[in-house]
Amino acid sequence: MNRAFNFSAGPAVLPVEVLQETAQAVLDYNNLGMSIMEMSHRSKEYDAVFKETQTDTLKIMNLSPDEYYVLFLGGGASLQFLMVPMNFLKNKADYVNTGTWSKKAIKEAKWVGSTNVVASSEETNFDHIPKDIPFNPDADYIHITTNNTIYGTQWRNIPDFGNVPLVADMSSDIFSCPRDFSKFSLIYAGAQKNIGPAGVTMVVIKKSWLEKQKDNVPTMLNYKIHVDNESLYNTPPCLPVYVVGRTLKWIMRQGGLEAINENNIRKANLLYDFFDANSDFYKPRVKNKEDRSYMNICCNLPTKELEEKFVAEAKSKMQMTNLKGHRSIGGVRVSTYNACPIEWIEKLIGFMEVFMKENK
Repeated sequence: MNRAFNFSAGPAVLPVEVLQETAQAVLDYNNLGMSIMEMSHRSKEYDAVFKETQTDTLKIMNLSPDEYYVLFLGGGASLQFLMVPMNFLKNKADYVNTGTWSKKAIKEAKWVGSTNVVASSEETNFDHIPKDIPFNPDADYIHITTNNTIYGTQWRNIPDFGNVPLVADMSSDIFSCPRDFSKFSLIYAGAQKNIGPAGVTMVVIKKSWLEKQKDNVPTMLNYKIHVDNESLYNTPPCLPVYVVGRTLKWIMRQGGLEAINENNIRKANLLYDFFDANSDFYKPRVKNKEDRSYMNICCNLPTKELEEKFVAEAKSKMQMTNLKGHRSIGGVRVSTYNACPIEWIEKLIGFMEVFMKENK
């Protein structure tokens, strides 16, 4: 198979094994004579897929099914921006603003109730993660975005917020590294970066926190409704849930989050070391090394014209795609999600060296 070097920020590269399994399931799932896309979402076959994916989610997170629910919903992380405050913002909520997706979450929360931005890196164009967050100990919850795809920053270490429930948008770094997931009262993640295709959002909720959900929440925005109906209140995205399940199996076959993290660090450090050594040409966007993302590595070239030329030649000469930085900041962005092989990074750096020599 002739595979392009796909460095897209999302939807992103998936493991070839998962694609092969999915291709077979789309044609004929488990020799049933029908596609997984044709099966009833209330069939015992889909129920087995769903239950196993739930179980594997908690297994990877080292969480107990006695303490956490797992949902698979539509609407993307963007719908979660509204669902979280609709269900849990009673008096006031704290938010940390570290980029575009944080701002979108804050905007939706403000429709619902009192929303405090307790820390922000916007003044320096989101080039770092704020430290020493002055959170309110009586807040209904505090919300963070663990990785910022556009700006290339990441929360490496999660602060202690005391007894304030912690909510996290982990869309772009879910299952990329070990974390103490028990710190969180709610985690949500659009699947299309690290764990599957677009079309499904994973939501993990602490049971004890769900008991504190507000009354009179509209049906489709109500977590309890989705929990009570096991993500089947409306027809779920069955195929994306299946792909998530196969991707979780792949993660476990790699050795789990420890092994995945080691590989992600190696990939990212190859690029950061190269950028730091050639910063007059490939200027790393994030100076503070402890805030640099292991998922989205961003740099700028000396001119916009060189950036455009780099992206064009990488595609035409090397079949390296989706290297253009986000339209809001330009530059070059290399997304190195779990399924991105380290060999791709090595070949990319080889091309970068040649391009630099030819254009310096």
